[in-house]
Amino acid sequence: MEIEIAVLTVGPVQTNCYIVNKKGSTSCIVVDPGEDADKIANYIERKGLKNEGILLTHGHFDHITGVSELISMAGGRLYVCDREKELLADSSLNGSAMVRNEVALEAEYYLKDGQVLEIADMKFRVIHTPGHTIGSCCYYMEKEKILFSGDTIFMESVGRTDFPTGNWSQLSASIKEKVLTLPSDVKIYPGHGPETDVAYEKENNPYA
Repeated sequence: MEIEIAVLTVGPVQTNCYIVNKKGSTSCIVVDPGEDADKIANYIERKGLKNEGILLTHGHFDHITGVSELISMAGGRLYVCDREKELLADSSLNGSAMVRNEVALEAEYYLKDGQVLEIADMKFRVIHTPGHTIGSCCYYMEKEKILFSGDTIFMESVGRTDFPTGNWSQLSASIKEKVLTLPSDVKIYPGHGPETDVAYEKENNPYA
């Protein structure tokens, strides 16, 4: 594979943080630095990479708590779906107030559904997948058949919808119409748990 993906499990709820780079490139991006910014920054430095950006799949505390510290340590600009702006900036909506570690963020770039982001010598298509939160999105590397799904879909499961802006009917539609319509061999890298693929989830996910 032309793409290298490192998975660091961070924070109290075992969030998958992904460090992604194209082989031979010194640039990388980070998906969902939920916590442990020093651990993430140390990996980037050890590999001789430069962080070009942080891509958030959504704004929940367990995916965003490490953002500010990581930017101060390793650089990079913050990207998130434009529909997630309010939740990201409100600690009561993003759950950080609930765990007594209030986080409120504003991104440099708010991305639109279908937009192709070219960064760190790679291309990511934004797929807005509301349901877990109103502004949840997946990042799709079409050529490489890689999807970073956040908490929209997991191996044999899906994200919960009982937090602010969650909506079960929207989540169900996002999974059936936007994720499982991708090619069967697309590999899914979720926000929690092991990686999977579209074919497996079509057969084994009870919510498919």
